[in-house]
Amino acid sequence: MRIFFSLVFLFLLGACAPKATVTTIQEPKVDTIRIDSTPVATVKPVEIVDQQATSDDLNFTYLKAKSKVVWKTKDNADTYIVDIRMKKDSIIWANISVSMISAAAVLFTKDRIQFYHKINNEYTNLTYDSLSTSLGFKVNYDLIQNMIVGNQPYKKNNTRRVVREDENFLVKQQEGHVEVNNWVGPNRKLKKISVSDLPSSNKLTLDYEDFATLNSAIFPLSSSITLDVKNKENQFNQTLITIKYSKVELLETPLEFPFKVPAKLLKN
Repeated sequence: MRIFFSLVFLFLLGACAPKATVTTIQEPKVDTIRIDSTPVATVKPVEIVDQQATSDDLNFTYLKAKSKVVWKTKDNADTYIVDIRMKKDSIIWANISVSMISAAAVLFTKDRIQFYHKINNEYTNLTYDSLSTSLGFKVNYDLIQNMIVGNQPYKKNNTRRVVREDENFLVKQQEGHVEVNNWVGPNRKLKKISVSDLPSSNKLTLDYEDFATLNSAIFPLSSSITLDVKNKENQFNQTLITIKYSKVELLETPLEFPFKVPAKLLKN
């Protein structure tokens, strides 16, 4: 089931390998990306409230992508090829391949996650509460979708503090017993997120990198995830996940989400 839990976070719309392409329907022109290497002077953090601290969300109807995911723990390192399809606010579908073989499929809907391990012929149907228990902190559909496309994961209108750090804004939020820090860059896109479960001290840190401008949309074309979760012995296990996308498309045309499970595996 390790591959299943990795999939929950693998998308945070990331990574383009060299020569990777990012395309969108109806607006094929891509703006030139310029990198300013001028050093930025260090500025002491100042607490502020400013509209610039609000990140711009990626708006889309359908999304289609292909990615390479590398999963590392203390003892193992695995590589997966993942095909992704999304319908905004509705469905996230993924097919996971290992060594050119389709090994598993996952379907996220608003209320649950379905996982079919094709090689082992196993089917799992989970609620988000069950997944949250396994991961050590609260997870829901909106959180997964927002992290995939690089949007701020939690509601923006809740109680928060905003601090200026050099050229970035640090937006501090509290969601129940979960502490969330969002670093918003000068391009008004998220650069980094940390999500900490205060009772357990479990933590997820996500870094977005390699931003590219595609017409009016800005994509983080690489991402890395660090998961620090306590085991049964109350010791932290660290997992590192890196994501590289070879293709991303934003579409208006409806996509199919094929998810077939043998009838004998389905249970009420």
